[in-house]
Amino acid sequence: MTAPGTPQKKRRAAAVGPFHRAKVAFLIAGFASLALSVGLWFSGSHEEALFVGLWVPAIHSLGTLVLVGETQGRGN
Repeated sequence: MTAPGTPQKKRRAAAVGPFHRAKVAFLIAGFASLALSVGLWFSGSHEEALFVGLWVPAIHSLGTLVLVGETQGRGN
C-alpha cells in the first residue's frame, strides 16, 4: 500500500492532462444537470425540470465542440 503523496501517485496525477480534466468536467456538469432536472420533476416543478433537462445535451454539445478543437490542434 502506498502513502499519499508518493511518487507513483504524483506520476499518475500528472498523466491526467488538461484534456481529460476538461472532459470529466463536462461529464460532471451534464450529470449534475440531469440530477437537478430529475429532482425538480419529482418535487412537482415540471416546467423547470424540462428547462434544466435541456441543459444536458447543450452541455455535452459544448463539450464536444471545445474538446474536438483541442484534439485537432494537437495533431491527433
